[in-house]
Amino acid sequence: MKAARYYGQGDVRVEEVERPVCGPNDVEVEVAAAGICGTDLHEYTAGPILIPDQVPHPATGQTLPITMGHEFAGTVGKIGKEVDGVTRGSKVAVNPMLPCGDCRYCVSGNENVCAQLGFIGLSGGGGGFAGSVVVPEQNVVEVPEAVPIKHAALTEPFAVGLRAVRSSAMRAGDSVAIIGAGPIGLTIVQAAAVGGGCDIFVSEPQDQRRELAISAGATHVFDPTESDLASEVSTRTDGGVDVVFEVSGVEQGFIDAIDVCKHGGEVTLVALHETPVKFNPTDIVIVDKHIRGTNVYAGGNRSGHDFGIVLNLFERNHFDPELLISDNVPLGQLTRIFEKYEERSPVKIIVEP
Repeated sequence: MKAARYYGQGDVRVEEVERPVCGPNDVEVEVAAAGICGTDLHEYTAGPILIPDQVPHPATGQTLPITMGHEFAGTVGKIGKEVDGVTRGSKVAVNPMLPCGDCRYCVSGNENVCAQLGFIGLSGGGGGFAGSVVVPEQNVVEVPEAVPIKHAALTEPFAVGLRAVRSSAMRAGDSVAIIGAGPIGLTIVQAAAVGGGCDIFVSEPQDQRRELAISAGATHVFDPTESDLASEVSTRTDGGVDVVFEVSGVEQGFIDAIDVCKHGGEVTLVALHETPVKFNPTDIVIVDKHIRGTNVYAGGNRSGHDFGIVLNLFERNHFDPELLISDNVPLGQLTRIFEKYEERSPVKIIVEP
């Protein structure tokens, strides 16, 4: 079968590989659709970052080359002899988290901060940019019949946005600001709107993404290169918003997030910053602001976890994954897509084997 394999910075090859073997507790997923994530692009342009290079990842025992793709869905092919909660032919989304299960964080139910956390499609263990992938039974989540499979492939990024909002201080009726309207930022806009965010401000320099933010539920959008964001938001909120989500990953976005937050409000950091940011902590202390981080989503395939909730929201049309999809491409063109992809132009490209 064909698979897109990461060999190092600027080196992704679509090549023939052997089909994976299904173990007794595993499920083979025939991949139908997979999303290209910003993390995949960062690995291509600046990696390896999360992908294990010379030291095998503890979750998989593997190093590069690895098959990429951690946002994907498909149908169940083979199932292991010990598997009893999954049926052949069913539609599933794959939760790519590979927690160790034994550390203090996993034992307490916080697998998302596992001391040795890995991800299918980044740490080894196969990936969604392939014809099929074998994953542990607990990593598959059944997809409602009404949810199209290409939408199910975007369960993972929506789970990131959902967890960011659900774990924040946001309450119905609050004012909210989202700094950055890339794919994750747009999922947060939708989650904030569903959660009862009243005034939803979005800061985004790219025209197309500002338009998408309005469609996603934003009430005010600004280009930070042309507007004094703090002044614009303060004027409309009597001093700042209740909750801010920083999703830009750049220093100015971090500074803007602090500036637009009201006294006593909360800033949730969602984006990964490649370089340090410079700020004065006193600016936080003297006005009692709060800064917190959020990492990915809750693990497991239970309906009450983030993946199950997202799929239920897809089914009820409360979330609109179609809003994020800008193109569909065959797996054979993936190398060309990586070479030509401009991160701030398309929102989400779906890869189909």
